[in-house]
Amino acid sequence: MVQTKNYDVLVIGSGAAGLTLALHLADGLRVAVISKGQLSEGSTFWAQGGVAAVLDDTDTVEAHVQDTLDAGGGLCREDAVRQIIGSSREAIGWLIDQGVPFTRERLADGTESDDFHLTREGGHSHRRIIHAADATGAAIFNTLLLKAKEHSNIELLEDRVAVDLITSEKLGRPGNQCLGAYILDRNSGRVETYAARFTVLATGGASKVYLYTSNPDSASGDGIAMAWRAGCSVANMEFNQFHPTCLYHPKAKSFLVTEALRGEGALLKLPDGSRFMPRFDQRAELAPRDIVARAIDHEMKRLGLDCVFLDISHKPADFIRSHFPTVHERCLTFGIDITREPIPVVPAAHYTCGGVMVDANGRTDMDSLYAIGETSYTGLHGANRMASNSLLECIVYGRSAGQDILNQLPQTNMPTDLPHWDESKVTDSDEDVIISHNWEELRRFMWDYVGIVRTTKRLQRAKHRVDMLLAEIHEFYSNYRVTRDLLELRNLAVVADLIITSAIERRESRGLHYTLDYPRLLPEATDTILRPPSADD
Repeated sequence: MVQTKNYDVLVIGSGAAGLTLALHLADGLRVAVISKGQLSEGSTFWAQGGVAAVLDDTDTVEAHVQDTLDAGGGLCREDAVRQIIGSSREAIGWLIDQGVPFTRERLADGTESDDFHLTREGGHSHRRIIHAADATGAAIFNTLLLKAKEHSNIELLEDRVAVDLITSEKLGRPGNQCLGAYILDRNSGRVETYAARFTVLATGGASKVYLYTSNPDSASGDGIAMAWRAGCSVANMEFNQFHPTCLYHPKAKSFLVTEALRGEGALLKLPDGSRFMPRFDQRAELAPRDIVARAIDHEMKRLGLDCVFLDISHKPADFIRSHFPTVHERCLTFGIDITREPIPVVPAAHYTCGGVMVDANGRTDMDSLYAIGETSYTGLHGANRMASNSLLECIVYGRSAGQDILNQLPQTNMPTDLPHWDESKVTDSDEDVIISHNWEELRRFMWDYVGIVRTTKRLQRAKHRVDMLLAEIHEFYSNYRVTRDLLELRNLAVVADLIITSAIERRESRGLHYTLDYPRLLPEATDTILRPPSADD
């Protein structure tokens, strides 16, 4: 007999945002944290840079706010920016209390001081990036995961893939409430029913929709697609950040070279050793990521290059090894010694600035449904995310959403009598080649037509192709048992359609959306908000 699994809170996603929220609720509530692979599979674990926060006496909240607004191209929601940055010191204090081993300054005798080392990244006017060497994400993730494992009220469930949200509307019940989700257990192959008083989408972004990305394979837009199918609004999906510097090597899949190298003096160069960034922006290598990515893209196309080069070899070798041990060691495995030679780099899709629309506490359009982290659109990033603001957003919203859930507890009951997943009319697929073929086609045309530089004709071509893919995937989904690959393909196609539709609607170039047909800014900055006509049947 299939049993419904009941939790007070169902957290779909096991990164910084999801774990932060779980830890804030677990003292009094039963929490399930779902990971579709290993717990460390998400983007948090791989984040190198750090967390932006106002920690130095020479820095101010106002300066950090202004830097963020400047980078956001007129589309940041200033109230959200002030809320998040105003909470930055408290959020960092909480991480330190959990035991995150942030890097400290070194004294002249080589010992650690009491002060934390702060670095600077593109778009920031001050050194305000607190970090754990160049593996900050791993340090935060490992610390929070250890805390979660120690808590008896948190159940960590690996190899579980969310299929869809269960909503009152889909079940013909009154109200507009999320009641839980259907979850595929990859080990048993069965879809299970999870009932929850509150459901939280913390699934990360959707950069896997592009052929080249710095993200792990899990970044397939699952939370955004599920929320859209359930009837939630999304915003600003056309703003996809391309990280300027991913290692260019045939065996170096998705290895990002942290922006902190440029913050510490690394220079971008052409094959002849000449610099090019000063020709594009007075801030040169410290310009915001969209400007740097477009400059690299321009030079590669102008000269027919496979890559450009990032050079920090003019710095002392000991400095490089101590500040960037992960990058140094990883490059060595590919025969590149960054203390002596430049790193070949190319841009790659890195961060989804848009997402599910939420309020100041992470609430979506739907009762009992929250979205936090990269899945959400809070208004912090606007048209372009400033480096290291994203991990801060994860922590701040994990905490604020957790508090809001506690406030909503008295009037939110456990859902009952949820129907189980019906797979009586489907069979096992014998045509998985269709999934792999469509996966490659989708990611390639998104890269070619909806990438760093866009045109209306390219976007229309992409729209035509994604419409055909959506129809084909829907037919496949309706007839065969679900698998992780099929669910990810289905979600990626939905997200691709949202990105393309949003990009077609924006008839200007702003932030990360750059189109040759509309190269100028419109006088008024407006969000691109998409609202589904109705929830899926």
